[in-house]
Amino acid sequence: MDTEVLPVNNDVRYLKGVGPKRALALERIGIRSVRDLLCLFPRRYEDRSHFRAIADIALNDAVTLRGEVLKVTLKPIRRMMIVEIVVGDDSGMIYAIWFNQPYLKKQFTVGQEIILYGKVEYYKGRFQITSPEYELVEGEEESVHTGRITPIYPLTEGLFQRSLRTTLRDAVQTQLDKVVREYLPESFCAERKLMELREAVREMHFPTSFEKLAEARKRIVFDEFLVFEVILLERMERLKTKHRASVLTEGERWLGEFEKKLPFRLTNDQNKVMRELFEDLGTSVPMNRLLQGDVGAGKTLVAVFAMLLAAKNQSQAAMLVPTEILAEQHYQTLQKVLAPFSLSIGLLTSSTPAVKRERMLAELKQGKLDLLVGTHAMLQEDVVFKSLGLVIVDEQHKFGVHQRCALLNREPRPHQLVMTATPIPRTLAFTIFGDLAISTIRELPAGRKPIQTYWVTRDKQKQILERILEKTKKGEQAYFIFPLIEETEKLDLLAAEKEYEKLSSTVFSDLKVGLVHGRMSREERDSIMSRFRTGDIQVLVATSVIEVGVDHPNATMMVIENAERFGLAQLHQMRGRIGRGEKPSECFLFGEPNTEEGQKRLRILTKTQDGFVIAEEDLRLRGPGDFLGTRQSGEPYFRVADPLLDEAILRDARNAAMHLVKQHMLDVSSEWQGFKKHIQQMSLNY
Repeated sequence: MDTEVLPVNNDVRYLKGVGPKRALALERIGIRSVRDLLCLFPRRYEDRSHFRAIADIALNDAVTLRGEVLKVTLKPIRRMMIVEIVVGDDSGMIYAIWFNQPYLKKQFTVGQEIILYGKVEYYKGRFQITSPEYELVEGEEESVHTGRITPIYPLTEGLFQRSLRTTLRDAVQTQLDKVVREYLPESFCAERKLMELREAVREMHFPTSFEKLAEARKRIVFDEFLVFEVILLERMERLKTKHRASVLTEGERWLGEFEKKLPFRLTNDQNKVMRELFEDLGTSVPMNRLLQGDVGAGKTLVAVFAMLLAAKNQSQAAMLVPTEILAEQHYQTLQKVLAPFSLSIGLLTSSTPAVKRERMLAELKQGKLDLLVGTHAMLQEDVVFKSLGLVIVDEQHKFGVHQRCALLNREPRPHQLVMTATPIPRTLAFTIFGDLAISTIRELPAGRKPIQTYWVTRDKQKQILERILEKTKKGEQAYFIFPLIEETEKLDLLAAEKEYEKLSSTVFSDLKVGLVHGRMSREERDSIMSRFRTGDIQVLVATSVIEVGVDHPNATMMVIENAERFGLAQLHQMRGRIGRGEKPSECFLFGEPNTEEGQKRLRILTKTQDGFVIAEEDLRLRGPGDFLGTRQSGEPYFRVADPLLDEAILRDARNAAMHLVKQHMLDVSSEWQGFKKHIQQMSLNY
């Protein structure tokens, strides 16, 4: 949420009680203006509105008490100074103490009325509260810290709840009416039963009831979604009207030719998605489509068809992938599948020899190279296409927005297809990829056998290794995967190497065991992977570099060590490296998670192979933050809204946004001009 700024001094430094030092602390959490401060909504609330009689309290209760200060003492204990007060009401007495804050003694006077909030303890035969929140009752002034539904704000070094809460109270009382103006039409708010904006901001900070808080939150959440969706939809409209793409025709014909040359039948989902693609590609409006599908669902084949269609329309196509291993595999797939069509295909990575690279770039610039597969190396300035008509981005979440734009910012604008093997929960699809059309492949190719997945404790390890040994002696192959996390990369690498030495010298001493990790040279890695593909190596020990890009039908077993250190989606991705052939496959998760969430992750993997179900479960466990990521500025997409909890509001906001954009309401309607100005301010943040 943001607000319209009026011509007032908006610098947060000049608010009562802030000053330069606290302003710097606020700046660390993105607060520079009064407007920003009013948008710093509480992360949670505590109900301190119900007063308890002292006689009714019990040990470990979190209570709000109201009474009279009966005694104030400052005394030293073990090199510490303790402020101790005795508070009484009609039913009894309780002690409140604060450590090493001697200045607090001046705050309290015998006979004052006080409100305390804290957890009840029992010490040396008496009830007491240590370091309670307190508030001195002065006349009829509204309580800020106790005796109400109390806001709890996000903090950083140099900020404290009491002072921040007091600052917010002052800002709400003195600045809210100057800084915040309603920007949605009254009739629009009435139709949706949305609270007026100023009231919503006031209730978000200092709720008068939980019912009012729910109404206020609904308004703020709706605003965040509405702004987000309007900006996305307007961006889509600009793409359609501002840019023109090459028209890639005869999709039906080339799909037929493509199918004839395949040694297997396309799944219904693949066929449907290919038709969606050639319908998009057959117009001058730049395609902007997301292709999501589970591991092994055949997304690459869809991309290959799209690249073929581009080449047969005298346009070049580029496929951008995050790793060299994946680039090499896609390159081999293109060469194999498109061999009957006589196309020139190139592979460009940071390991491409200089002479070969120079020749390839010349052919690309002259239009002699039809298709190019590459890593980040493809984004360098000297990589120039003659007629780039299609850009495919695989594992799109591993590239920044600006990196993708480096290939798209040209005229005619290339069509774009982004692919992900991490299915996006439907709850979030509109939110994360609201500016993309979405195609989904759920159906797996025929002949795939389910992967049996087991969560294994250490006491069963010997038994599992014997089982793997038995199957490898019959000609099957196995992976052993170890986590590779940046902060402890060297330690993890040593663990993988140590396990490689152990396995190759003990259990699998009669077999060929290989080791592959991201720090190997391309030549070393290629050699090991090639030997694994041909069956010369039966057991491959690897770090998580194996997550994407390794496709080997004879690999039927996988052990994932320290499985609790991987995310649910990553575990599913790695598991997808087996089960590629017609033999039954097994995945063993070795892990002893010490959190309930970690245990749930492993249990989920043993129950389902459906990536879409797993994505939904992952969302429930982790919340939307990890799916949504952050904007370029590092700020989260939403301050209050949660696409998982607020799905109904999200749908309502999207429908409203579609109507506004389709009817050009922000341009033609006077009552929407306030919101238009608001959108213009917010567009700078997206």
